[in-house]
Amino acid sequence: MGRYFKQIAKSVRANGTAGSAAEENVDDFLGCLNIGINEIPVEGVDRWFKLEPRSSASSVQGECHLALKLISSQRDTSLSKKESYVTIHKLFLRQIIENEHAQIKIDSYAWKGQLSKPAWTVLSHHAAQIDLSPLHRVILQWQSFSKHHQVESLDYSYLLELLKNIEGKWTTDVLSTELERSLAESFTSFREYCLALLKNLRELFPVNRPRAITRLDYMLRCLNQIHCLQAFKTLCPFHNELHVEITTVLKKSTLEWYERLASSLKPDEGPSLEQLRILVRIIDAVYADVQRDYHVYNQLFYSTVKADYFSITYRQLEKLAADDISAVMEKVCGMLEQEGCKLVQSMGETLFELYITLKALKQFQEFLPTKDSKCLSLASFHNWFQSFIHKWLQIVHEKCCERIKKAVEVDKMEHVDTLSKHSSSAVDVTSCLTEVKEFWVQLAWPDAAGAFVFLTRLTDDICSAVVWYSELIKHKTERGQQGQESKRITNQLCIALNNIEHVRRFICNLPRDLDWNSLEAAMEESSGADSKEQVHKALSAQLLNIDVDLRREAKRMIAHLTDKMVADLKKYIQHISLSPDSIHNDEAISPLMKYLDDTLIILSGSLVKENLSRVLQGLWALLLKLILDTVAENRGVSLEFYGRFYYTVEALVEFFHAEGVGLPVEELKNEEYKMLEEELRLNKCSSNELIEQYYTEKIALQKTLRQSRFGRISVKCYYEASEQKLYVEILHAADLIALDANGLSDPFVIIELCPHHIFPMSRSQRTQVKHKTLHPVFDELFVFHVTQEQHKKKSACILFTIMDHDWLSANDFAGEAVLSLTDCCGSDKQATHGGVKNVQPLILHLARPKPSEKPILKMLEARSTDREAQEFVKKLKELEKSMGETD
Repeated sequence: MGRYFKQIAKSVRANGTAGSAAEENVDDFLGCLNIGINEIPVEGVDRWFKLEPRSSASSVQGECHLALKLISSQRDTSLSKKESYVTIHKLFLRQIIENEHAQIKIDSYAWKGQLSKPAWTVLSHHAAQIDLSPLHRVILQWQSFSKHHQVESLDYSYLLELLKNIEGKWTTDVLSTELERSLAESFTSFREYCLALLKNLRELFPVNRPRAITRLDYMLRCLNQIHCLQAFKTLCPFHNELHVEITTVLKKSTLEWYERLASSLKPDEGPSLEQLRILVRIIDAVYADVQRDYHVYNQLFYSTVKADYFSITYRQLEKLAADDISAVMEKVCGMLEQEGCKLVQSMGETLFELYITLKALKQFQEFLPTKDSKCLSLASFHNWFQSFIHKWLQIVHEKCCERIKKAVEVDKMEHVDTLSKHSSSAVDVTSCLTEVKEFWVQLAWPDAAGAFVFLTRLTDDICSAVVWYSELIKHKTERGQQGQESKRITNQLCIALNNIEHVRRFICNLPRDLDWNSLEAAMEESSGADSKEQVHKALSAQLLNIDVDLRREAKRMIAHLTDKMVADLKKYIQHISLSPDSIHNDEAISPLMKYLDDTLIILSGSLVKENLSRVLQGLWALLLKLILDTVAENRGVSLEFYGRFYYTVEALVEFFHAEGVGLPVEELKNEEYKMLEEELRLNKCSSNELIEQYYTEKIALQKTLRQSRFGRISVKCYYEASEQKLYVEILHAADLIALDANGLSDPFVIIELCPHHIFPMSRSQRTQVKHKTLHPVFDELFVFHVTQEQHKKKSACILFTIMDHDWLSANDFAGEAVLSLTDCCGSDKQATHGGVKNVQPLILHLARPKPSEKPILKMLEARSTDREAQEFVKKLKELEKSMGETD
């Protein structure tokens, strides 16, 4: 312990502070020390001073005497007795603090002022000896520890505890003026020291060190506690509000930090590209700092000292960054406006990187109070980059096309894995397009009108890139077909089809990926509902066009795929056409069905569902065409021929439908199918059945006529079942066409029952000729013998043919009308009293059909060995010929 007091004596001598009162009380003081020494274990003292074990207490007493005499030799008569004791106690405390702090094994700033038992005993006995009050003791502790903290940092939580103790024990009645002055100085000194630390906040209290942030928290609490102390308010009445002083310090600290950052990177030097790159680094650093400010420092400062750290630093950094960027951007734009100067890719990429960094920095403004978020320097920063966007889009498009081309070149046209049916290039293309989508998301252009223009360009670029890919993959497939076996070629075509479908599916998600809804909403907000509709239509049209283009490319590849089957399909269809009538239909079509089954097994294993459906549609269309061509080439053959192909088509419908897992029935029974089915159905009918079908269609067509430019005829028809007689009264005609040179006609009506094979004994009848009129009145009654069986025939009808009578040449055809016998009064209809005379007249509109255009007529004409068919065709052709050029 002797060496310890020697150190104290040296410290006291160096400070030049002692008094006579100390010497007068040496004996009492040593007595107190003896008591303390006797109570302290030897081991504890040895650990405290790190000395050899003491030999006797008398040697320690001698050292104490020597220390106290040295103190008394530096007497200052201006100090009172009490003040001398206080000063001596403060000196003891400081020396003890220095020695205690020097011997701790933890980080110095983590020390909470714990004193060892011997040190505490010395201080306690001395405080008791000089009669220090609790307030005196805590003030001296605050002064000593806060002063020591400015040399060797310690834990702020202990200083905060001391400040709270001062507040709890504070009274102005027991303090001398000198002590009040020194206490005020300690407050001021500590505040100035802490504020000085805040100037280097980012370096001294980095956010990545939790213990440093904890120290900052307690330091701010100490500053806040000082300003809340009644002692501080009493002793330091002329002070600024704490948040004002901290705001001033933070502004200066932020400015100095930014200036150091900018100075170290020197953004004003070097070429424009290098300056832009330096600016990117500066803004990155500012962004990182602002992020730290918001997530860590802001909450700490606001909750502790009510200072809005984030608003203070963000507004300042945002303004500083905007000023520097504005200057450099003006220089870059001026350079690019020079004649012959173009924006190179490297500068375009750097400008985009700067734009993205600024956008990220600007996004923090949403965390500012509403009043602070207005009139920010970066509010319209995007306008600096508007002239560069088309270059950015060009760079993105060129890179995308370059990657697509390379992806196709390295594609081995093999499945990427066992679960996928597309190859590597399809994956690369969608990855590339994903990056294009991310570019748009990053751009997030704030101006709705400008965003619409840019998005239209971007969508168009995506469309052209995808179409180009489909062409590249098609050409790659075509080039790779030389010298390869058919199965390998088919497999590659299937992969190419799947690749196009894979990309098409990705494109279908463009409205979602590029967030069209947000753009439409922004346009509606800025320009109204019409603008929203315009945006929607324009973008949807682009998407529709690319979908059409991709489907067209897929259709071409499918046609290429099915073309390879044409020769085989023709062979199997010819086998059906040449099969003898004696074999069963199933046996005749068996080779075709087996070929299709084997082919579709391969295709279903190689194609995705959508492409398989498209290939089936293409194959179905091809089959219909080939069968129709075969039927057209074999007109007039046996009815069994057409019956067999009719059976074939129905079997193919069932095959392609595949019990609901193949093509839907409505897709199979399309217009081409209906045309072929009708051709086959009619051709497998007898001539009489075809003739009946002809009149059935004529009756149906008559019922659809509501008006006619060829005029109309008024008739009465009545069937008397009991007599098996049909009464037909021709009343009059009106608005007939003029067939003579005088602008009139000489009309008469031919009445006949059709078809003739149903009424073999019935002869046609005619009215008298009415000369030079277009509105003839006939009023003639005709009677036909008709059995009930004949009357019930669906195709049985009365044909009214109006002719123009010519003396020197053949009569001209003026028009015709037809009436089904089932539509006549009588028979199944309610009988009319008085017969035909009391029947309501019927108005029938006239028509002038061209029978040669009817498929049935062509079928009948092809039956050259059928006399009845030939006579029927001849009669209709003569009638059509009589129309001349009047129609």
